[in-house]
Amino acid sequence: MTLDARAFRDAMGCFATGVTVVTARDEDGTNVGCTANSFSSVSLDPPLVLWSIAKNANSYNAFMKAKHFAIHILHSGQEDVSRLFATKDIDKFNEVGWSEGAGGTPLLDEYSVRLECTTEHLYEGGDHIIIVGRVHDMDNPDAEPLGFYQGKYATIVTQ
Repeated sequence: MTLDARAFRDAMGCFATGVTVVTARDEDGTNVGCTANSFSSVSLDPPLVLWSIAKNANSYNAFMKAKHFAIHILHSGQEDVSRLFATKDIDKFNEVGWSEGAGGTPLLDEYSVRLECTTEHLYEGGDHIIIVGRVHDMDNPDAEPLGFYQGKYATIVTQ
């Protein structure tokens, strides 16, 4: 049986996720970043997380070689940041506040949660590569997260 790619994508959109921006520095010292909702925790001991990047992404080579990266779980007021980092061929870091972290990793100034990681494993995943990172530092200012559901940004209501 062959699945229709659009139907599969629509079905996966029924799983509500958070929205992240993943950042790193490439070998030439250029900051790179992309929006990703393919993020999950893997292990508490050691602290591991994963995310995946499309093999045709502009920043693919940079993330394949990066030893350090940061995952920023976006807060509810950051739709514009999500859209910015999903855009190709622009200098995204001119539009946001950031500082430099371990290994030169660009760290966004605003987020719901920030995880500073080193690359632990890379796994084949069809048209993506799954990147497993070990978390070395984190910051959790406890802001309401930005959600994504059925192709649209969503508000996550907590009780």
